[in-house]
Amino acid sequence: MFNGKTAVAIIAAVLLAANACLAQTPTPEESWGDFLHYTMIGRFDLAKGHAQALLAGNPDPVKLLEMSRENPQGYDILVRVSQTASDTELVELSGKILALIERGRFIERIEPKIIAEEVRRLSTTERGWFIAVERLRNAGEYAIPFMLEAMADPSREEELTNIVRALPQIGRDAIRPLTAALQTKNVALKAEIITALGKIAYPQSLAYLKYIVEKDDSADLRQAAQDSIKQIDPAMLQVPAAQLFYDLAEKYYYHAESLAPAADANFANVWFLDAGTQRLTREEVAKSYFNELMAMRECEWALKADAGFGSAIGLWLAAFFKAESAGEQKMPAYFGDRHADALVYATTAGVEYLHQALARAVKDNNAYVALGVIEALATTAGEKSLLYQIGAAQPLLQALSFDDRKVKYSAAIAIAAAGPKEPFAESKLVTANLAEALVQTPQAATQSGNGWDQETADSYALRAAQVMLQLAQSRNRVIDLSAAQDALVTATSDKRAQMPVLAGQILAHFDSPEAQRAIAAMALDANNALDVRIPAFDSLATSAKLNANMLPDETIDAIYALISSNETDPALRSAAAAAYGALNLPSRKAKDLILDQAKS
Repeated sequence: MFNGKTAVAIIAAVLLAANACLAQTPTPEESWGDFLHYTMIGRFDLAKGHAQALLAGNPDPVKLLEMSRENPQGYDILVRVSQTASDTELVELSGKILALIERGRFIERIEPKIIAEEVRRLSTTERGWFIAVERLRNAGEYAIPFMLEAMADPSREEELTNIVRALPQIGRDAIRPLTAALQTKNVALKAEIITALGKIAYPQSLAYLKYIVEKDDSADLRQAAQDSIKQIDPAMLQVPAAQLFYDLAEKYYYHAESLAPAADANFANVWFLDAGTQRLTREEVAKSYFNELMAMRECEWALKADAGFGSAIGLWLAAFFKAESAGEQKMPAYFGDRHADALVYATTAGVEYLHQALARAVKDNNAYVALGVIEALATTAGEKSLLYQIGAAQPLLQALSFDDRKVKYSAAIAIAAAGPKEPFAESKLVTANLAEALVQTPQAATQSGNGWDQETADSYALRAAQVMLQLAQSRNRVIDLSAAQDALVTATSDKRAQMPVLAGQILAHFDSPEAQRAIAAMALDANNALDVRIPAFDSLATSAKLNANMLPDETIDAIYALISSNETDPALRSAAAAAYGALNLPSRKAKDLILDQAKS
C-alpha cells in the first residue's frame, strides 16, 4: 500500500501534469476548430477566447487557408459571423481571421515556384493543361511574366503551342502586363501578345493595338493588330490611337470599376518592360492613387501617339494633382528621387491646359485639383490668360463660386493680382471673396475636407489684404473694393501682425468718411502698439491727401492733443503731425500749436 507521503507525491505529480496540459499553447488547428464549435452553439464568450488564441499564435496565412478549405461549412460560418453577429468584438476578431485567410489566398496565387510549375504543366496532358490554366487564371497578372519568359526561351520551343493556347485564358487580369510587354523587341513574341489581346477581347487593349496599327514598322504586326481590333470592336479602327488612350485615361481618372486592380491585396501593380533585360517588371503602388497613375500613363501614351493631342496634357495635370491628394507621403519609386511635384509641371504648362484641368476640377467639384491649378495660374498667368474661355465657360470665374473656401479665395486672389482692365460680370464676386477671406476665422471648414486651420486662415487673410492694396494703389476700375469696406474696418482691429496696417493702407484710398475715421481711430487707440499706430497715421496722411479731411472735430482735437503733448513718443508725434498737416485744417489750429509752445 502507498503511505501518506507517496500518495501526496502522486497527487502532486498528477496536478502538475494537468497544469502542464492546461498551460500548453493550443495549435492553430485546435483554436480554429474550437472557435467554430463554440460559434455554432452560440457560446460567443468562449468563441472569442479561441479566436484570440488563434490570432495570438500568428498562424501561417496559407495554412489557415488550407484549414478553411478543409472545412467549407466552418468557413461559411466565419463569413456569416463577420457580417451579422451582434457581438462587435466577435465581428472584429472574425474579420481579422478572414483577412488572414485572404492573405493566404493571395500568397498562394502569386508564389513564383507554383506559377512556374503550372506553366510547365501546360505541356503535360490535356487534363494537366486544364488544371494548369485554372491555376494560372487564379494567379492572374502574376502569371504573365512567367508565360512570356517561357515563350521567348528557345530551349522551351516545344511548350510554345500550349502556352500560346493558354495565354488568352488568363483573361482581363492579363491585359496590363501584356500591353506593357508590347514594347518587346521580340517580333514573334509581340505577335502572340497581339493575338492574345484580341482573343481576350477587352476594350482596355484597343488603344495599344491601334498604336501598333499606326506606328509599327512591321506590316505583319500592323495586320495582326487590325485583326485583333476587329475581334474587340471593329468601329475602333476609325478612331485615332491618341483618342483611344485619352478615353482610357478618363476611365482610370474616374475609377471605372472594370479597371480596378485585384481586391485581395492592399496595393496595385504598375507594369513595365525593362529595356535591358526585356523582362516584365512591376512596381507596387498604393491603391489610393493607382487609378490616377494609370490615367497619367495613358495620357503619356496619347502624346506618344500624337504630340499635338493637347487634351491629354490637361488630363495628365489633373490626374497628377488628384494622385497627390491621396495623401501618400511620396510618389512611386519609378518617379525617381528628383521627380518634380504636380505644381512644378503645372506652372510650366500652358494656360490652355491649366484651364482644361480646372474646368474638369470645377465640374467634378474636386477642391484639391482646382486649388493646385489655380495656384499655378496665379503664378504664371496674366489677365487674358486667367479669363480664358473653354467653349462658353470661363473656369476661373466659375471657381469664384466653388464650394470650398480655399478654391474660391485663391481664384479671387489670382484674378485680383492680375489687375484686370476689362469689366466682367463676376467682378463683385472677387471683392466678396477677398472681403470674406480677410476676416475668416480658423474654425473647421464644413464645406469640404480640404482643411482649414489657423495658419490657413492667416495666410489667406494676408494674401487677400496684399492683393487688395495692389488694386487700391493702382486705382483699378474693374474690381470695386468699396463693398469690402466693412471687412476692412473690422480688420483695423485685427490682432494678427500686418493685418491692421494693411487694412489702413487700403482704406486710405477710399473716398469715404467711415474709412478715414476707422484709420484715425486705429492711430489714436493707445492700446495699439506703435508699429500699428505710426503706419496708421501714415495712412491717414495718405487718405487726407487723396480725399481731404472727413474727420469730426473731436477726432481732430484728439490728434492735436497727441501732437501738443510732451509725453508723446517722438516718432508717433512726428507721424501724427504729418497726418495733421495733410488734413489741411484752418490756420487757427496751426496758430494754436505754435503759440502753445511759445516761451515769450
